[in-house]
Amino acid sequence: MLSFEDNVRLTRVSRGTPMGEVMRRYWQPILLSREVQEPDGAPVRVRLLGEDLVAFRDTSGRVGLVDAYCPHRRAPMFYGRNEECGLRCVYHGWKFDAAGNCVDLPTEPISSKMKDHIKITAYPTFEKAGLIFAYLGPQDMMPEPPDYEWMRAPETHRHVSKTYEHCNWLQALEGGLDTAHSSYLHNNKLGDKLEFRQRDRAPRLDVEKTDYGYYYVSHRDAQEDGTYVRVYQYVMPWQQMRAGVARNPGRSSNHVPKHDGHIWVPIDDEQTFVYNWKAGVDESARLDPEYVEQMEKSAGRGKDDLIPGGFILKRNPTNDYLIDREMQKKSNFTGIVGVNTQDFALQEAMGGVDGKMICDRTMENLGSTDKAIIAMRNLLLEATRDVESGRRPRGSDPKAHGLCRPHDGLVPKGADWQKHFAEGLVCKW
Repeated sequence: MLSFEDNVRLTRVSRGTPMGEVMRRYWQPILLSREVQEPDGAPVRVRLLGEDLVAFRDTSGRVGLVDAYCPHRRAPMFYGRNEECGLRCVYHGWKFDAAGNCVDLPTEPISSKMKDHIKITAYPTFEKAGLIFAYLGPQDMMPEPPDYEWMRAPETHRHVSKTYEHCNWLQALEGGLDTAHSSYLHNNKLGDKLEFRQRDRAPRLDVEKTDYGYYYVSHRDAQEDGTYVRVYQYVMPWQQMRAGVARNPGRSSNHVPKHDGHIWVPIDDEQTFVYNWKAGVDESARLDPEYVEQMEKSAGRGKDDLIPGGFILKRNPTNDYLIDREMQKKSNFTGIVGVNTQDFALQEAMGGVDGKMICDRTMENLGSTDKAIIAMRNLLLEATRDVESGRRPRGSDPKAHGLCRPHDGLVPKGADWQKHFAEGLVCKW
């Protein structure tokens, strides 16, 4: 378990808090590109790490991210006019470009030099692979933009979606790094012994630290088929990478080899946006739209699973995730439809610290399958101390994470999984 002080240290993300300052040393996803697709289109509200901001795509296609309020009289910039490479406040016409410079001050005399000294808070942005990232930290500590392998895959071989989760970012990340729960929470076919995770429900874990975070290896006894080995990647501060589940005996051969992952971005202390990505492992693994929709639907976040106009699941705490107790008795371990939805149902109900949506980790009793979670917490605590000492935190340099990839599959009992997986662990993009 964690002490109360360390739990606070890891979960609070506003400016000036230990974890808030760590987060501001990394590029953070803020939007899907399609949310601000049109140059000179409508601005979009963004809340990130407890800060209220507004994003807009200017005339040239550049994405700006600025303070939600005008520096004149704090009028909301969301209502501003996005025109001629700048966002103009509609209260008094003050206009700012994507870098935060005041480019027009119509309420002051032409001879006034005031415009040269007025700025709105603005943060650098970076766009790639259907995502827009922003950097909210000190300029002299800004790393190069991220370069994950899945971001280098062509558009036809990758997909990114987004969902809203009403809980603190850390308990959501911990769920993504917990391999043991899949045998229970995601057991959608009771009695199905073909699934490797149902043959052996107590995986053995090995964790290896790296320059970007760690990888951990989950071993499960697949009986006569050998050992099922799954290599997860944890990329600091908030990303999980995993391989597609290995093809099971007796199942359909219609299998697209892919990698999946999530990035859990703190909106504030109690809310999180989850960016869900998947990418084919090589040229042969094209992700056709029908296949992508099928995968999103099975996760519970397909186009019909979201409340129209946003990223909130229809199955949510207000309706107990539409749990079906009869289904729970007969066919589905939870009675809740959708792998993502099952995760949210447990993670969003872990509140306990000061009445907030933050898990009270002082009450935990951790076991052997929690090694990856313990290691992740220790790395994040290390990062808070690094930043407080003026050092760069682990994994902020993209050269550290550019060649990491997950993998899974069967190996003969007693075989060296690294030698067996050697080809699959080499980046193809």
